[in-house]
Amino acid sequence: MLRTIDLRGRTLTPSELLAIVPRATAAREEAQHAAARLVADVAREGERALRAQAEQFDRTVGHDIRVPQEHIDDAVATLDPPVRAALEEAIARVRIASAAQVPPPATTELAPGARVIQRWQPVRRVGVYVPGGKAVYPSSVVMNVVPAQVAGVTEIALATPPQHEHGGRAHPVILAAAGLLGVTEVYAMGGAGAIGAFAHGVPGMGLDRVDVVTGPGNNFVAAAKRVVAGLVGTDAEAGATEILIVADEAADPRLVSADLISQAEHDEQASAVLVTTSPQLADSVAADIADRAARTRHAERIAAALSGPQSAIVLVDDIAAATDFSNAYAPEHLELHLADPRPEDFIHAGAVFVGPDSPVSLGDYLAGSNHVLPTGGQARYASGLSAATFLRPQQVIEYDHEALARVRDEIVVLADAEALPAHGEAITARFESSESDSESADASASAGPAAARRA
Repeated sequence: MLRTIDLRGRTLTPSELLAIVPRATAAREEAQHAAARLVADVAREGERALRAQAEQFDRTVGHDIRVPQEHIDDAVATLDPPVRAALEEAIARVRIASAAQVPPPATTELAPGARVIQRWQPVRRVGVYVPGGKAVYPSSVVMNVVPAQVAGVTEIALATPPQHEHGGRAHPVILAAAGLLGVTEVYAMGGAGAIGAFAHGVPGMGLDRVDVVTGPGNNFVAAAKRVVAGLVGTDAEAGATEILIVADEAADPRLVSADLISQAEHDEQASAVLVTTSPQLADSVAADIADRAARTRHAERIAAALSGPQSAIVLVDDIAAATDFSNAYAPEHLELHLADPRPEDFIHAGAVFVGPDSPVSLGDYLAGSNHVLPTGGQARYASGLSAATFLRPQQVIEYDHEALARVRDEIVVLADAEALPAHGEAITARFESSESDSESADASASAGPAAARRA
């Protein structure tokens, strides 16, 4: 089911590795064009476009796009108690971990009377997207909303696709998770169109544009974020999920197999990659996947993901080569099934799961970490969703007159060096009246008592 890429006996540069890593590039390019059109339709036609898209993609007509509060209240009241308990535990854990991500304000005293204050300001309004196509993701409600609340965001709007099976309503478990977190602004709208609605606003139905859009989704949702970037802030693209497992001969093939399958069940475009130094482990994993995947609920979806160009078993000579491959791939989820894992060497990954008892599924729900992570290689330069996603570092500068005087000459010199003399004049203007007064006083003193009497 999984193809094999044999890199043994080859020494490759980072660029050569990047060209080899398995990616579903054609699917991403197709999604980009489609998402741009869907976002443009919503920007132009608003609610009309959202309803047309709901009919086309969600088989839903005539539903409440803005979810009534009673739907949220009903969902909370009828939520299965064990599910509620699990969600409340996830909320508590993510809230604790997110609180550690908020930096305290800091004041730097550069000189007497010269202060720079570093503070972190939350954005005012956020739109969070929660997928709801092939699976139901109340955990994504938690992962998006809790960090925003911890950061101090005052307005949180949530979008999730309408469900044909629920008469066009948003999924009740997603609504219940929103209700547990106190979110009251919920929209039954999905896909790229929902991202466009958040970015442009839909005045006709009272949806104001947001400052930041976050949340995971399929390749179309990720592409829509690229379309609206610059109009609003976005988190890193959390598109079709990825797992890369680095394993040696000590790894348990059953666990490696189970973890690859666990991510492949998300979507046909999901990526599942094993990098190993052991051909024996590779054979054992391939055999176990063939048996295990066929017995799962989503066997057809898993087979499509594992047989796609984005998934593979990669054979390498040693752990150094495996590390280089992983850092070139920059996976969303990285699992280390190694006798000596050394996570500090794996510098490019959305999240790193160390050891056989730290599977990605733990991070998906109750690790306390966030499961909204960068995909498509963006972990080389982007981070997962956190409280910091909703915070802007802002500096406050406070100098008194004497502190400014101490750097006046240097500012004027640099302004003249840059051929911007008015910059320097803006500084010297603050000393003109005091210098003039001082010169007058000096002149009066030198003229003597007679001059003073005439004055």
